[in-house]
Amino acid sequence: MEILAFVIGVVLMVVGLAVSIALHELGHLWPAKKFGVRVGQYMIGFGPTLWSRRRGETQYGFKAIPLGGYISMAGMYPPSPALQEATSRSGRAAGGFFATMVQDARDANDDTLKGEGDTRVFYRLPIYKRIIVMLGGPLMNFLFAVVLFTILFSGIGLQTATTTVSRLSECVPSTTTSECTSADPTAPAAAAGIEPGDTIVSIDGEPVADFAEASAIIRSAPGEQLRFVIERDGEQHTIQVTPATIETTVTAADGSTTTEEVGFVGIGPTVEYVTQPIWAGPQAAVQNVGAVAGIIWQLPAKVWDTAVDLVTGAERDPNGPLSIVGAGRLSGEVAAADAPVLNRIAGFLSLLASLNIALFVFNLIPLLPLDGGHIAVALWEGIKRVWAKVFRRPPPKPVDATKLVPLTFIVVIALIAMGAVLVLADLFNPVTLG
Repeated sequence: MEILAFVIGVVLMVVGLAVSIALHELGHLWPAKKFGVRVGQYMIGFGPTLWSRRRGETQYGFKAIPLGGYISMAGMYPPSPALQEATSRSGRAAGGFFATMVQDARDANDDTLKGEGDTRVFYRLPIYKRIIVMLGGPLMNFLFAVVLFTILFSGIGLQTATTTVSRLSECVPSTTTSECTSADPTAPAAAAGIEPGDTIVSIDGEPVADFAEASAIIRSAPGEQLRFVIERDGEQHTIQVTPATIETTVTAADGSTTTEEVGFVGIGPTVEYVTQPIWAGPQAAVQNVGAVAGIIWQLPAKVWDTAVDLVTGAERDPNGPLSIVGAGRLSGEVAAADAPVLNRIAGFLSLLASLNIALFVFNLIPLLPLDGGHIAVALWEGIKRVWAKVFRRPPPKPVDATKLVPLTFIVVIALIAMGAVLVLADLFNPVTLG
């Protein structure tokens, strides 16, 4: 059963990834069609086509490798300039490998055009419409993450230590052992008559909403008598409890440790799912954007550290980058965990939401072939147009992004290399839930 649950978890992550990719590409497709751009293909995945169907001028389909997707828009770039002795007898563009790549990109782009007067092309759109089209994909991933986090926090709830007592300590723990002996004093909560199932309403007149608030009051009052108002069987009772004084080790932000005396009464809280306000989901999404952006900003260094850990066998940073293999593996572990079904569902939703935040942030990197690269090209053209208008110069020609194909090639190779490192690390030195 555990193996079956693991496989189900992996399959769910693959399906979740496919849905995320589909939404991403829809985020490009809808505004592109709305603005009149001709879209030849809408594909989920890469490689051989498994299924496709044409509706109108667009072919919709699924491909064998579910690691991405694309839509094929007409005229992503302006038509190529007239050729001027650009080819040799071999048919390769003069200038070598990169020049050939540039010309191949121009030829492929020209194949999507219907003559120089074709108006249903991407490059002719106003700057703001091009940005909307390219931003639509990442934005769909962000909105999907918001929906998932909202279901997680406001639908299922956040696991919270409540003020309802789950268990009581029998004694005040000593500094040498956690086992109770006949010489150890009885824990204050048990001695005062607090019972499992009681709910703490207030302490010394201060209402407490969760266990963290109750614990803070107790820890700050060693040796001081506190007035607990508890609810039992629908009735409120007042109980006097004097926290025992124990020593605990506190670790500062710089890693140094100190010993402090704190109060202890011996209460264990009940952990329950507590639904959060509807804005908790969007807040979590925004917070995750910041966290993921910090990782993406340091991605080459993080991948290098992952490669070193892979070679040396050292434990990986649990907050470091993962490949889809790692995400699938974690999803399988979540599904196979010895935990209530609701906990496993919550874990899967959190993982898929985080994956969509990663897709959102990663695709905004201002490098081709990522969406952020196309946005950067559009913004650069907009700057050139404003500059020309301010200085009363002729409008500039559309930016020919095919000239950036060599840089795009380098970026693609770097992404493939980093992806390969992460896949190998996720196979042979994985991050685990344990």
